[in-house]
Amino acid sequence: SGTCTPRSVSLVTLPKKSHDGEPVRPLDDVRIVAVEQYGAGPWASLHLADLGAEVIKVEDPSTGGDVGRYVPPFASGQDSLFFQAFNRNKKSIALDLTNASGRGVFEDLVAASDAVFSNLRGDVPKRLGLVYDDLKHLNGAIVCCSLSAYGMTGPRSADPGYDYVLQGLTGWMSLTGEPDSPPTKTGLSLVDYSGGYVAAISLLAGIHSARRTGIGMDCDVSLFDTAISLLTYVGTWTLSDDDYNPIRTSHSAHPSIFPFQAFETADGWIMIACPKEKFWQRLLEGMELDMVASDERYAGFARRLEFREELTQILGDRFLQRGTREWVDLLHPLGVPCGPVNDVRAALDDPHVAERDLVIEYEQPGLGTVRTPRTAVNVGKVGPESRSGPALAENSEEILRDLLGYSDDRVESLNREGAFGTSE
Repeated sequence: SGTCTPRSVSLVTLPKKSHDGEPVRPLDDVRIVAVEQYGAGPWASLHLADLGAEVIKVEDPSTGGDVGRYVPPFASGQDSLFFQAFNRNKKSIALDLTNASGRGVFEDLVAASDAVFSNLRGDVPKRLGLVYDDLKHLNGAIVCCSLSAYGMTGPRSADPGYDYVLQGLTGWMSLTGEPDSPPTKTGLSLVDYSGGYVAAISLLAGIHSARRTGIGMDCDVSLFDTAISLLTYVGTWTLSDDDYNPIRTSHSAHPSIFPFQAFETADGWIMIACPKEKFWQRLLEGMELDMVASDERYAGFARRLEFREELTQILGDRFLQRGTREWVDLLHPLGVPCGPVNDVRAALDDPHVAERDLVIEYEQPGLGTVRTPRTAVNVGKVGPESRSGPALAENSEEILRDLLGYSDDRVESLNREGAFGTSE
């Protein structure tokens, strides 16, 4: 496999759990060393942890660990609800990777793991020695996955970057919001989260290949690449027609299908989607707009798009005559794709959330009862775990002694040498 054991470490690898009667998660035999922080990277590895992977967070002791530990408003000491949202089911060790002894511990972890995952600035993985060429002598099958703002190559590779900056740079904000409003971000950090998904897929693909061939690799994933790729059909239209210019649409309307947008009701808003002709006919039936249904001017996607403004007025006036709940109760039984435009609390209170077990709960010192949405991964019959996010360096003893087989004398020596950042 090309794997070699460094120095005199006694390595303990994860077993492939397959015997009858024991709960098995898909990634129970995967170990990932994660040099990660804040949102995008921890979001990626959270999904892998939920699927059973052992994710070991390597945190920088000089900065107090992952910066997400201190994000307000719900923070206490070295923990926060923000951190808990992204770091459940993981382990933590504090290591100074710029210290020779700290680097030695890290390299022993590399030798005993399947992947090194990082979300640092694009030029940092090479500088810190987190790329395959720097680690393959320790473990020939190691997969080195970097999720950065702009990637490890290109003119922007050394630039810092965050979700909102990327939304502006890649055209997203020009497409979001009302036509006469300022450029607008999406309500959630979707570049970060989408980049996390791409990184998780890339990392798993790398591990799959390395286990087949015995040879690892680099995975160079970026938020910029992700955001550009998500322009999808709008990007295709723009690249294929010099005269096409994407614009923002009123009421969150689809650019080419009508009706596919929000409408105001007597007491709120409702979202209507008619991407098939049958939905359009059912909508008109429920709204008792027989004259519209029989008008040939409105037959088909292209014609309705041509008369979008006129039809928006007709449907808009009718939706104002009833409340949102009444419209949903009327249209839903007819099979019209629709739903209320909820706020976050109403969304989390939806009975479908409870039925799908989408909220987990646990107690966390300093924060009390934590209730949080779980990840959406759902593989096999064994559901995700719900262990709380670790305290800074909480699992150091387990990792150093049980996984790496270090003696008490060696741990003490490493401590004196500054491997863990302080002598405490």
